[in-house]
Amino acid sequence: MRVTTLGDLVLDVIVRLDDALVPGDDRPATTRAGAGGQAANVAAWVVESGGGARFVGKRGADAAGELVAGELSGRGVEVCGPVDGRTGVIVSIASMGERTMASDRGSAPELTSGELEPAWFDCEVLHLSGYSLQREPIASASARAAELAREHGTRVSVDLSTWTGIDDAFRARVRALEPDLVFAGERERDVFGALDTSWLVKRGSEGVVVEGRAFAAVETDVVDTTGAGDAFAAGYLVGGIELGLEAAARCCARLGAMP
Repeated sequence: MRVTTLGDLVLDVIVRLDDALVPGDDRPATTRAGAGGQAANVAAWVVESGGGARFVGKRGADAAGELVAGELSGRGVEVCGPVDGRTGVIVSIASMGERTMASDRGSAPELTSGELEPAWFDCEVLHLSGYSLQREPIASASARAAELAREHGTRVSVDLSTWTGIDDAFRARVRALEPDLVFAGERERDVFGALDTSWLVKRGSEGVVVEGRAFAAVETDVVDTTGAGDAFAAGYLVGGIELGLEAAARCCARLGAMP
């Protein structure tokens, strides 16, 4: 299975707290910094799950960009796309099995259609991060990527990513893509509304619902839920429900979103 993902490659900073933050004071934490971003995470987990992966996106022409591109390449992912501007940073605070994020996407949203190479989309599945459909010019680049992919008979999947980013423009862009698969959390699906496609609804510790059928999560000791949905999407694209749930469980059992 060959999967191309399109979206963000950023510096992911994970902060794990054993106790709640105290305003104006200090708290001990465990931290991790490395490559991240939804599309990058999915690509890395595709390789971990036994598939081949290519990441497409704009990354910064700075030290952080070199670091994250090198890490993703070292995980067996082909990294494609222009190098310009600055690398984004996502800070994820993990506490009590939950996570809260603050996101700076850097130059990633500035990817344009003219910066795409048709050969990048010769694959079996094109997976689009919902973040890539929230603003221009990357939204138009995503639409063009889907056109190029479908010239090869490729399936297109979309992850809605975050319910707070869903508005009428976002809905119109997703519907225009006519995706074959849509990954979403329960709230994301409820906020998005109707769409004639195959839905894969992620429910955290309660597992997933695929086309109306519920599947239980694989039991694990939860350390950090960051990236679990990305791991599930990758595993599912490569090998179906069981592999997806196994990947999600493995992701939850460690700190950070990468394998």
